[in-house]
Amino acid sequence: MDHLLYIAMSGAKENMNSVALRANNLANANTTGFKADMEQARAMQAFGEGLPSRVFAMTERPGQSFAAGPLQTTGRELDVAVAGDGWLAVESKDGSEAYTRSGSLQVSPEGLLQTGNGLNVLDDNGGPIFLPLPLEKMEINKDGTIFARLEGEPANGGAELQRIKTVLPDNGDLDKGLDGLFRRKDGQAEPPSAQVQLIAGALEGSNVNPVAEMTHLIDLQRRFETQLKMMNHAEENDKAHAQLLRIG
Repeated sequence: MDHLLYIAMSGAKENMNSVALRANNLANANTTGFKADMEQARAMQAFGEGLPSRVFAMTERPGQSFAAGPLQTTGRELDVAVAGDGWLAVESKDGSEAYTRSGSLQVSPEGLLQTGNGLNVLDDNGGPIFLPLPLEKMEINKDGTIFARLEGEPANGGAELQRIKTVLPDNGDLDKGLDGLFRRKDGQAEPPSAQVQLIAGALEGSNVNPVAEMTHLIDLQRRFETQLKMMNHAEENDKAHAQLLRIG
């Protein structure tokens, strides 16, 4: 009886984990540059005293879908989208270098080029990008080079400044953190790549498919109900077995 109960219990637990992951995907269906998470579980033998006769469901390391999201034209000079493969390099809150596809940028009061949630965008040398203020016009070229013109300068004025660091790592080398940013699994900084192209005045939307996520959630709910029924059956069988022993 405990075989059935153990499998059903661990399966129900993994279903709940999957529901939480799919619900998070659904909540980020409109988040710029978001990459959908994928859950995975496998059967694992429980080792301990005696023979390994018990099996339980164990969470595998989750992966992500690296498919590109839909391109949304905004016309805003500080919006950039990555064309094809590649990432923008940013400084995460813990000071480490991280990568994102969210190109909704802004300029802080101090002149720092930042993402929409306040993370510093890095240049090819791995340092923050400082822009002269006040700016009258700013453009981001497809190679990531920033062109800026100060207020009061002539229309034909302005100069090229730093270049946004863009990287092209192998997706298998990346790991997604709890902050939603990607980093190399070995903790090293990825070298800049000139192969990555940016599209100015556009943003990449989330690659989450809301219909598919809702379908997964319905399926997971039904699986969870099945696991609960199995646990109830295990309890009923255990009671019937105990009753037979009393009769005997």
